[in-house]
Amino acid sequence: MSDSHLAELAQHAPGLRLSTEAGDLEAFGRDWTRRWTPAPLAIAWPTSIDEVQAIARWASAQAVALVPSGGRTGLSGGAVAAHGELVVSFARMNRILGFDPLDRTLTVQPGAILQTVQEAAREHGLIYPVDFAARGSCSIGGNIATNAGGIRVIRYGNTREWIAGIKLVTASGELLDLNRGLVKNSSGYDLRHLAIAAEGTLGMVVEATLRLTDPPPPSQVMLLALPALDALMPVFAACRRTLNLSAFEFFTDRALQHVLAHGARRPFDGDSPCYAVIEFDAADATQQDAALALFEHCLGEGWVVDGVISQSQAHAAELWRLREGVTESLAAHKPYKNDVSVRIAAVPAFLVEMQALLAREYPHFDVVWFGHIGDGNLHVNVLRPAGMDEAEFIAQCERVTRLLADALARHGGSISAEHGIGLVKKAYLQGTRSAAEIAIMRGLRRAFDPQGLLNPGKLFDPE
Repeated sequence: MSDSHLAELAQHAPGLRLSTEAGDLEAFGRDWTRRWTPAPLAIAWPTSIDEVQAIARWASAQAVALVPSGGRTGLSGGAVAAHGELVVSFARMNRILGFDPLDRTLTVQPGAILQTVQEAAREHGLIYPVDFAARGSCSIGGNIATNAGGIRVIRYGNTREWIAGIKLVTASGELLDLNRGLVKNSSGYDLRHLAIAAEGTLGMVVEATLRLTDPPPPSQVMLLALPALDALMPVFAACRRTLNLSAFEFFTDRALQHVLAHGARRPFDGDSPCYAVIEFDAADATQQDAALALFEHCLGEGWVVDGVISQSQAHAAELWRLREGVTESLAAHKPYKNDVSVRIAAVPAFLVEMQALLAREYPHFDVVWFGHIGDGNLHVNVLRPAGMDEAEFIAQCERVTRLLADALARHGGSISAEHGIGLVKKAYLQGTRSAAEIAIMRGLRRAFDPQGLLNPGKLFDPE
């Protein structure tokens, strides 16, 4: 691809910012996986739907592959451009476009940062409830591309539940206005939901209308120390019976050690193998008393050995940091990550099998667990031992991932809970999807993108 072809693109979109600077290619050609050497053709920063359509039409005419790019916080290689693709960064399409008080919706551009969206909703006395630790850097477009979940799925569900409408630019440059914010719309296939979790392979999200909701009642956060991993599910069941839960998260002692080393404060004396962070409604004394009674019950049953309940918003944030700070505390180690899910009912048996598998296969590795027990989503982070070659490390981890994928298949789980398939997990897609499902997915992709130009190589290899 010559400079003249990029000049032609610039003619089609005169105001479009383009870069072939080495630093930009490096930064925007990869995501948090850091496993592929970025090699994009160039980076484009559109500021309007018209410019995105111009990019798509040019790419279609020139047969240039496109990689949509948001906050690049993904962990599956979904935003990697390693084979001469044009990266379409939505960093400059980041505005809040409008609020509708009757529909209680917020319309935003795809590059809008999740935290900015949350703050905009609060200005109108409402909330956008999807939330996770990367809120300050991830974008709405990326959240839609992977159907992101996060820490409050128990109460609010995944991103999909909060998308009232999407504007999507297809590979040919056509603009689709999907669902248009309607609450009821039984007029055939809902292409909006096909685009959600499609990882940019069916089109580029250029606008989203988000549903908002009322703020939750006042809450408190409880941190519990558990004597063993098998106490997690009894504690969760007791909490779900007794409290109105917003979140039920867990992390291991190894996760805690990394977060403490990263600057967090130890919550109480002593060490335990496992911890649970629970957020629950605490609007009145009755609810607060119920939480104390629950804690005492769990102590009496031997499921809990220590605990603390937040006494202020600042204290609650301190307790949440112990869970939310795990990923950041591990970032410098470039961990190999697994993001898996099973049905909540299958969690106990799967935890037993996974714990034995990881202990057997990673006897000398630092393995850090955390996750969203309340929705069956577990995150496994494997840190490379000092002195081990990176290629050898990844090869060992891939071998264990194949074993983990087999275990997931036995328990009816998924190799990707909330980060997508991307490049990292496509070899394991067949463990989650049947051959018939994958064939239909391929057919849908061909219908939206006959040339295979949108995020090629992601989800599955070209036929």
